[in-house]
Amino acid sequence: MSINNTRQETEVLWNEEKEQEILHNIRTGLSLRKEIEKIVDQIWQKEFDGIWFIGIGGTYASAMQAEVYMRGRSTLPVYAENAAEFTTTGNKRFTARSVAIFSSVSGETQEMTAMVRKVREIGGTVFSFIDTPGSTLTQSDLYDYLIVSPKNEQLKFYMVCQYLMYKNREFPEYEDYCLNMEEYLPQALAETGKEADAWAKEFAQKITGQLRKAPDMPFYLVASGNLYGAIYSHGMCYWEEQLWIRTRVCSCQEFFHGMLEVITRDTPVILYMGEDEQRPLAERVARFLPKVCGNYTIIDTREYPLTGIREEYRGSISHLVMRAVNDRVDAWLEYDLDHPMTTRRYYRKFEY
Repeated sequence: MSINNTRQETEVLWNEEKEQEILHNIRTGLSLRKEIEKIVDQIWQKEFDGIWFIGIGGTYASAMQAEVYMRGRSTLPVYAENAAEFTTTGNKRFTARSVAIFSSVSGETQEMTAMVRKVREIGGTVFSFIDTPGSTLTQSDLYDYLIVSPKNEQLKFYMVCQYLMYKNREFPEYEDYCLNMEEYLPQALAETGKEADAWAKEFAQKITGQLRKAPDMPFYLVASGNLYGAIYSHGMCYWEEQLWIRTRVCSCQEFFHGMLEVITRDTPVILYMGEDEQRPLAERVARFLPKVCGNYTIIDTREYPLTGIREEYRGSISHLVMRAVNDRVDAWLEYDLDHPMTTRRYYRKFEY
């Protein structure tokens, strides 16, 4: 396939610099453990009636991941809420005894700022993760607890979840889990990116070819469990917003109640398979696709070794593993399409 590009392929290829960046990012996220524990300890001393992970766009996707992670593991009242819906519709279950946990990269997103102000009016507790120092959402009147540290949103949320479950006597292996992740997770994710790179290059070329042949055909992205929020975000934030690729994201459990009827031989379908308790839902889709479609791709976290990570802990990081794979796909798509992922038509270009 011939690609006209303003960049050099060597800029995209996996290299030592990219590996060191991943190692640094994940180690930075994991290093927040004691700070997170200290804040959760203080929240635990209060008589809270709910833990609310609230977000918009990609941060709402991370909220959904946190909620589904705890749903089958904890009796704690944990909820995922969309910030814009919370601001307009409200939620009578959110009270002055509730805790709002959220993350923001820019610290300036208008829906998140409005949400926090509403939480303050109600009297709830605000626990913020902000990437950008000095941004609006780091103002002292807009939080009770604040951690300013870049990236690792999904990791941060899971670290909160895990310590909450430990405090609730539902995660006795917490210390072993944390030590296992701190020792092996950074390198495991770096190795995943490295291993996925050659395949990602070929896959991106396939996607680019399909886009040129049928630019209006959406890509159907299917996932479940902690991967559903990750792929919801991937389709919306990365492919639609950043790469201008049309997508339709569906959960594995809902695939058989609508989407299956529009899948034909040439429909581009990507099934993302993780290793948490909802894997059987993805396996059902995987059994169905070969019967009707000749243009599907299955990306399975089980194919990556994750050296050192305990088998029983793999499912809890499927979303991070898939992010490492998708990062390489996106890098090659950016190259093949010659479309910088920082380019926007409308997003934050004017008032709307």
